[in-house]
Amino acid sequence: MLNDSSIQKSLENYVKHRLQEIPSEIKETFFKISQVWKCENELDFLYGYYVGKLEEGSLHYLLKASRASAGGYVDTFEIRGIIETHRQELRDLIKKTLENP
Repeated sequence: MLNDSSIQKSLENYVKHRLQEIPSEIKETFFKISQVWKCENELDFLYGYYVGKLEEGSLHYLLKASRASAGGYVDTFEIRGIIETHRQELRDLIKKTLENP
Protein backbone atom coordinates (compact mmCIF):
# COMPACT_ATOMS: atom_id res chain seq x y z
CA MET A 1 0.00 0.00 0.00
CA LEU A 2 2.89 2.38 0.60
CA ASN A 3 4.07 2.06 -2.99
CA ASP A 4 4.55 5.78 -3.42
CA SER A 5 8.13 6.47 -2.33
CA SER A 6 7.34 10.07 -1.38
CA ILE A 7 4.66 8.88 1.04
CA GLN A 8 6.98 6.26 2.52
CA LYS A 9 9.77 8.83 2.90
CA SER A 10 7.35 11.28 4.48
CA LEU A 11 6.23 8.64 6.98
CA GLU A 12 9.85 7.76 7.73
CA ASN A 13 10.55 11.44 8.45
CA TYR A 14 7.50 11.61 10.72
CA VAL A 15 8.74 8.63 12.76
CA LYS A 16 12.24 10.14 13.05
CA HIS A 17 10.76 13.46 14.19
CA ARG A 18 8.62 11.73 16.83
CA LEU A 19 11.65 9.80 18.10
CA GLN A 20 13.36 13.11 18.85
CA GLU A 21 10.41 14.21 21.00
CA ILE A 22 10.25 11.07 23.14
CA PRO A 23 12.95 11.91 25.74
CA SER A 24 11.26 15.16 26.74
CA GLU A 25 7.86 13.41 26.86
CA ILE A 26 9.23 10.73 29.16
CA LYS A 27 10.81 13.29 31.47
CA GLU A 28 7.64 15.39 31.62
CA THR A 29 5.03 12.65 31.73
CA PHE A 30 6.41 9.37 33.05
CA PHE A 31 7.92 9.78 36.46
CA LYS A 32 7.91 6.88 38.90
CA ILE A 33 6.35 4.54 36.33
CA SER A 34 6.99 1.43 38.39
CA GLN A 35 5.02 2.85 41.32
CA VAL A 36 2.07 4.07 39.29
CA TRP A 37 1.68 1.16 36.88
CA LYS A 38 3.17 -1.51 39.16
CA CYS A 39 5.41 -2.76 36.40
CA GLU A 40 8.76 -4.40 36.93
CA ASN A 41 10.44 -3.21 33.77
CA GLU A 42 10.00 0.45 32.84
CA LEU A 43 11.95 0.04 29.59
CA ASP A 44 9.60 -2.63 28.22
CA PHE A 45 6.53 -0.70 29.36
CA LEU A 46 7.66 2.52 27.67
CA TYR A 47 8.82 0.69 24.54
CA GLY A 48 5.38 -0.88 24.08
CA TYR A 49 3.68 2.41 24.87
CA TYR A 50 5.70 4.34 22.31
CA VAL A 51 5.39 1.71 19.58
CA GLY A 52 1.63 2.04 19.99
CA LYS A 53 1.81 5.83 19.99
CA LEU A 54 4.00 5.81 16.88
CA GLU A 55 1.57 3.48 15.09
CA GLU A 56 -1.40 5.61 16.04
CA GLY A 57 0.34 8.85 15.08
CA SER A 58 1.62 7.40 11.81
CA LEU A 59 -1.82 6.20 10.80
CA HIS A 60 -3.31 9.60 11.60
CA TYR A 61 -0.48 11.33 9.73
CA LEU A 62 -0.96 9.17 6.62
CA LEU A 63 -4.71 9.58 6.59
CA LYS A 64 -4.39 13.32 6.92
CA ALA A 65 -1.64 13.54 4.30
CA SER A 66 -3.40 11.35 1.77
CA ARG A 67 -6.99 12.21 2.66
CA ALA A 68 -7.75 8.53 2.10
CA SER A 69 -9.96 6.17 4.02
CA ALA A 70 -8.25 3.72 6.36
CA GLY A 71 -9.69 0.68 4.62
CA GLY A 72 -8.50 1.40 1.12
CA TYR A 73 -5.04 2.84 1.37
CA VAL A 74 -3.13 2.25 4.58
CA ASP A 75 -1.76 -1.10 5.66
CA THR A 76 -0.97 -1.08 9.38
CA PHE A 77 1.59 -3.87 8.92
CA GLU A 78 3.60 -1.60 6.64
CA ILE A 79 3.46 1.14 9.27
CA ARG A 80 4.65 -1.34 11.90
CA GLY A 81 7.49 -2.37 9.55
CA ILE A 82 8.71 1.20 9.27
CA ILE A 83 8.55 1.64 13.04
CA GLU A 84 10.37 -1.66 13.58
CA THR A 85 13.31 -0.41 11.50
CA HIS A 86 13.87 2.01 14.39
CA ARG A 87 13.41 -0.64 17.10
CA GLN A 88 16.91 -0.46 18.56
CA GLU A 89 17.04 3.32 18.29
CA LEU A 90 13.78 3.57 20.25
CA ARG A 91 14.95 1.14 22.95
CA ASP A 92 18.28 2.94 23.31
CA LEU A 93 16.56 6.32 23.46
CA ILE A 94 14.21 5.20 26.22
CA LYS A 95 16.98 3.46 28.15
CA LYS A 96 19.22 6.54 27.99
CA THR A 97 16.36 8.78 29.13
CA LEU A 98 15.56 6.52 32.07
CA GLU A 99 19.21 6.40 33.13
CA ASN A 100 19.61 10.21 32.97
CA PRO A 101 16.42 11.74 34.39
